[in-house]
Amino acid sequence: MAKNLVIVESPAKAKTIEKYLGGDFTVLSSIGHIRAIPKKSKDGTPVIDITNGFKTQYEVDPEKKKVISELKKAVKVADTVWLATDEDREGEAIAWHLCEVLGLDPAKTNRIVFHEITKPAIEEAVKHPRTVNMKLVEAQQARQILDRIVGFELSPVVWQKVPGGKSAGRVQSPAVRLLVEREREIMAFESQSDFKVTAQFTHDEDVLKAEVPTRFADETTAHEFLASLSSTTFSVSDVSTTPGTRNPGAPFTTSTLQQEANAKLGFGSRATMTSAQKLYQAGKITYMRTDSMSLSAQAIAAAAGFIEKTYGKQYVQARTFKTKSKGAQEAHEAIRPTNMSLEVASSDPYDQKLYELIRKRTLASQMSPAKLEKTVITIATQNSEFSIQNSVFEAKGEVITFDGFLKVYGRSKEDAILPLLSAGDEVKLQSATARQVFARAPARYTEGSLVKKLEELGIGRPSTYATIIGTIQTRGYVERGDSEGTPAMSYK
Repeated sequence: MAKNLVIVESPAKAKTIEKYLGGDFTVLSSIGHIRAIPKKSKDGTPVIDITNGFKTQYEVDPEKKKVISELKKAVKVADTVWLATDEDREGEAIAWHLCEVLGLDPAKTNRIVFHEITKPAIEEAVKHPRTVNMKLVEAQQARQILDRIVGFELSPVVWQKVPGGKSAGRVQSPAVRLLVEREREIMAFESQSDFKVTAQFTHDEDVLKAEVPTRFADETTAHEFLASLSSTTFSVSDVSTTPGTRNPGAPFTTSTLQQEANAKLGFGSRATMTSAQKLYQAGKITYMRTDSMSLSAQAIAAAAGFIEKTYGKQYVQARTFKTKSKGAQEAHEAIRPTNMSLEVASSDPYDQKLYELIRKRTLASQMSPAKLEKTVITIATQNSEFSIQNSVFEAKGEVITFDGFLKVYGRSKEDAILPLLSAGDEVKLQSATARQVFARAPARYTEGSLVKKLEELGIGRPSTYATIIGTIQTRGYVERGDSEGTPAMSYK
């Protein structure tokens, strides 16, 4: 056995770290949590003694007894033990539980943290060890104890009131409530409709699509308006062009990564976090459980260097971002690649898609704004039968004059380029249609939009969203649909 024993959470991470540290280090894994609050007390005393300072019992996970036995043997022959569990509250709690079970003094045992699994980051962590931060441990314990107390109180009510109900909790119950309230809004919604008129005009050989900005209340009026267009002429009354800019979004937090992966890739929260975990353990991205939007100075410099080399100096604009979320841990970094120039990080197509999303978002955050020209062409009719607002068509377009960060991220289908017209130009009506448009009820939640709502309300933590959304589906409280026309997530 080597002189130094490093204990991490995952076996995959252990292999990568051992490769970087060399022969004097042995790296073993606890494979996640090793102890938990038991469901029932074995000696009759309260599992959580509320009247005695919330004194809590813990028991070793039966599946971890073999792991703990191996760790105890390794600790006995090692000169120095290093606890290298994850850098969040859960990781700190696991480090403390390891101390308790392995007979280590948390006030003296080396505790190291790193937010990326790279050789420089790990070597730097070993140079600056600390001890277990009991404040973080107590924060994790408080949340865990509160979860259990709420579950103890609410679950019996669920068993009585909800057929097939299995559990309730501090976060899963508010999440289900949000879905129920949205479903009630949808059920109470009374649909209304009006008529939208669109037309296609020509000028020389150019084609221009436009619409009446106001709606018609009923079908009869809309038809009368369409009929009147055959006996009138049309000309451009105004052309307005407004310069504008579009700025990139911040690098990903856990929450925004789940939202964007859901929206752009169709990934569920659990699939997103599974892929992110694998990328982190392989040393390709920084730690994936964070609510910070900030990047290190080295990361910003690396991104700027890559952007300038690849796209040119005019595309570089370094930025720092600050989160507005309450209780955010700004000491951490946002989720980013460990190597900005690495394009392919995994042979797994799902992991690679997520990596590309993370990499492009990170690079875009350090790029110049896109420059746009928003153009509105107003076409007036000589129609005296209808009010002024119902005798005007508008054609709107957006022309990108400098793509900036859109070079790598966020580019959507561009509107058709509007023809070059001036006030007074005559245009000919090619076709006009009236379409009935119905007001839509509030949309059901997707996994991404539910995560966003929970974050806005301060419910849960970045590390828990995927688990909570998975739990309420597994319990049968909600169901997830995959096709348009069926609920994305609805109360059952």
